[in-house]
Formats: sequence, C-alpha cells, structure tokens
Amino acid sequence: MKPTTFQYEEREGVATLLLSRPETLNSLTFDVYAELEALFARMKARRDVRAIVLTGEGRGFCSGGNVHDIIGKLLDRDSPALLDFTRMTGAVIRNMRACPQPIVAAINGTAAGAGAVLALASDIRLAAEGAKFAFLFVKVGLAGADMGAAFLLPRVVGLGRATEMLLLGDTISAADAERFGLVSRVLPPDKLMDEAQAIARRLADGTGLGLAMTKEMLNRELSMTIDDAIEAEAQAQALCMRGPDFREFYEAFVEKRPPRFTGR
Repeated sequence: MKPTTFQYEEREGVATLLLSRPETLNSLTFDVYAELEALFARMKARRDVRAIVLTGEGRGFCSGGNVHDIIGKLLDRDSPALLDFTRMTGAVIRNMRACPQPIVAAINGTAAGAGAVLALASDIRLAAEGAKFAFLFVKVGLAGADMGAAFLLPRVVGLGRATEMLLLGDTISAADAERFGLVSRVLPPDKLMDEAQAIARRLADGTGLGLAMTKEMLNRELSMTIDDAIEAEAQAQALCMRGPDFREFYEAFVEKRPPRFTGR
C-alpha cells in the first residue's frame, strides 16, 4: 500500500522516502507516524528493495511532532492512550533498525525532536551545509530519552556528548554534527541528494544478504560480550558463505568480470 502522508518511489532497487509537509518543516502527525511504522515493517518482506533514502522536502528534514496536531491533542488523553502513542512512535525506530535494507538519511535542513531520532536511526547520515539538529525533548517538558534516543545516541557520539545533547536540547550545527560523529559528511545542499542516491545505489548493487546480516549483527552485538559477538559473527559468516553471492564473487573473480550479486 502506497503511503498517503509522504512521497514514496522505487527505482531499480532503491526506495526514496520524502517527508512532504514543507510548510511545517515536515512535522509529524499521528497519520505520518502510523504510515512510517507500517512502511518500515513491510520492508522485511521486500527483497526487491535493496536500499532506502530518507529525506525531507523544502528547508527541513523533519521538525518532529507537530505542536497542534500532536502535542495539543495529547493533553486530553489518559495514561493508557499516551502509552499507546509513545509505543507507536518507538515502533517506527524499532522497525527502521530491524528492516534489512540500509537506510541513508539525506538531512537537508532542520532535524529536531523526533526528526533528529529518525536521522539517528538511519544507517548512514549525510547533512547539507546549514542543516541543524536538536534533541529538544527536554525543552517541551519531556524526558530526553524518547523513541530510543538514549539508547542510540551514546553509541553514535559517546555517552558524554550524548548526555549533554539530551539534557540541554541545544541546536547542533552540521559542522559540529560531523565533528561529533553524528553525520559522516557535510555537503553543499545541491550535492546532498546526488551523494545520498549514489551511496544507496552502491548499497543496492552490493550483496544483499551480506549487508542485511551486517546491519543485523550491528544491532545484536550492542548488548553482547566479545566472546558472544565473535561466536555470533562466526555463525553469521558461515550462513553467508552458503549464499549465492559468495559463490558469485568467486566465479566473477575467476572469469575476470564484475560480480552480479542477487541480494538473496
């Protein structure tokens, strides 16, 4: 089912998801959250989609939950209904991390609140010059721990830096985000999508099983001991060795041609 609250297209194995509420810097509504949750859940079964690009329309990447459409309406909900909502928003991030396809975030502008966590949950993050980040939950009277931010952010930028970001909620420039390791590179705005699509194309042309297994092991090993991690990687690698891409690499090497990975 094609989403109705944002733009979505697929081309040659690459899915591009464009948050498209530019008049509110692509703020999130209940419907956007629900469609994001469902879309990333479906990706587990989409072997024809090999990589995903996530970006925003206009000046913003995503400004987080809409003040009137979400915050204002949450004030009238009881505790069970509030918990239903917070679990649903967390499920978006869980599904992003669980989907086998690598996600490339092209952060074209402001990424604030839940928008910053959407970027954080992506596998590769590129930012345009002038983009800004803010984990600003504490500034609206909430905990800085939201949608998995307190789990993911320390693993990306370190505990000390993550603590400062989540406690203060300050705005972070693209240059500082690169310096902190929150994004891997900063690009001129007119080069951002070209680079994001080029990376997604490389991923889509790669070994699908190997990339999916890499992402899964990165998730699993966050809570493992070194001994458990080495054993898990041994089992994962043995499984990949039984896959067709491993044989395809060898045959392509012998025949002196580029490998044609199937992604299975």
